[in-house]
Amino acid sequence: MQKFVSVPRLLLSATGSDSGKTTMVLALLAAFRQKNISVQSYKSGPDYIDPMFHEKVTRRPVYHTDPFFLQQDAMQQLIAQTAQHEDLALIEGAMGFYDGIGQTSEASAYTVSQWLQTPTVLVVNPKKMGRSVAAICNGFLHLEQNHLIKGFLLNRVRSSMASYYQEIIERETGLPVYGFLPELPSVQLPSRHLGLLTASEIAQLDEKIKLLADTAQKTIAWEALLELAATAPPLPLKERILPHSEPFRLGIAEDAAFCFYYAENLEMLRECGAELVSVSPLTDVVLSEDLDGLYLGGGYPELYLPQLSSNRSFIQSLRTAAKKNLPIFAECGGFLYLLQAISDAAGISYPMAELLSGTAAMQKQLCRFGYLTLTAQQDTILAEKGTRIQAHSFHYADSTENGTAFLAERPNGKQWQEIQQQGSILAGFPHWYFPSNPHVPQRFAEQCIVYRKRRMQEAGDLSCRF
Repeated sequence: MQKFVSVPRLLLSATGSDSGKTTMVLALLAAFRQKNISVQSYKSGPDYIDPMFHEKVTRRPVYHTDPFFLQQDAMQQLIAQTAQHEDLALIEGAMGFYDGIGQTSEASAYTVSQWLQTPTVLVVNPKKMGRSVAAICNGFLHLEQNHLIKGFLLNRVRSSMASYYQEIIERETGLPVYGFLPELPSVQLPSRHLGLLTASEIAQLDEKIKLLADTAQKTIAWEALLELAATAPPLPLKERILPHSEPFRLGIAEDAAFCFYYAENLEMLRECGAELVSVSPLTDVVLSEDLDGLYLGGGYPELYLPQLSSNRSFIQSLRTAAKKNLPIFAECGGFLYLLQAISDAAGISYPMAELLSGTAAMQKQLCRFGYLTLTAQQDTILAEKGTRIQAHSFHYADSTENGTAFLAERPNGKQWQEIQQQGSILAGFPHWYFPSNPHVPQRFAEQCIVYRKRRMQEAGDLSCRF
């Protein structure tokens, strides 16, 4: 059964990366929160780190409107389902508005705006420009047939120059400038090799967010943005049929070394019956014996190699669980942790869990970066042979044994094999997006439930002996 729901929504995109989209989105999210306006936020690319900052402000999960991961109807369903009771859905675009796969606009923020029929505001940094800023703005209006760019926001603009740029842009484009953010050196978000530092690593982040909110209240026409968002047409909402599920306990590695997870993946696992239990390979003494599965996500294990390597009691308990065939799924950083050893940028090698073949070493550039379609070459704990799922790869490390369980294919047709399966372990560099194939989390849940039943049976048999 399908109905239509009204979802006020807005897409913030930009002329390119480093224009300040994330800072602008955080400023708006915080300003709306101060006004008791409920906002559900989204990211249009496969990024993990920007959503962590959204979540810090909104205190709710952040979802991904990514056209490579989702078809149009599924993306509409995602927005309708998750924002139907909110005052606003705010989407942060990835890179520049038209930056898609290869040299095209495919799977870009532009695609998101079209699929969701969402009013779009471009973030523009006019530094070192005068009237030329209007040429850039007009270029974005006319590169594609586009009626959804509805205005602009200026970033890193001196207060004394804001009206100067606003007058030029509004005169030359006929569209409004909804305000600006001045240069705020104290809120600059530092980066490392995979992007911004994570939200938990930023000193005095709450103070920075408050400054952004207070500034946005004064310099951005947030009420006009809400009025613009309200012009978005209704979205279709289909009744969801959740899978029949039995309960099981799924460990989720959550600490400074392992923190990259799609909120959608975790929610789908919950819908399949999972009780998510936080575990820390960094600080936990042992892995709990009452788990029925383990999910080791990505993150920054390369920054914590001495600590991970020296936590031998946890590694030993993990090995014991693996010998009992605990279902273990690991992505990127989690995959590195299960290898024999990891070498840091200086070439120093640290022993790891030694559950998979091969070693890893940090490289000077990204390895096999980008969107992937994965096809299972054999039956695995997450997918039967032939199963396809969308994924993304983003890592500076490489392994001597990347695996052969799946065929990875880029949108340009380039192919290779990767992902290791050994016993009840499935692990590799790609980050999987479960909503692109709901059968994958369901199969993982089934494997965990089988393990749970066997574990409970063995516990019962053992108790009968005493």
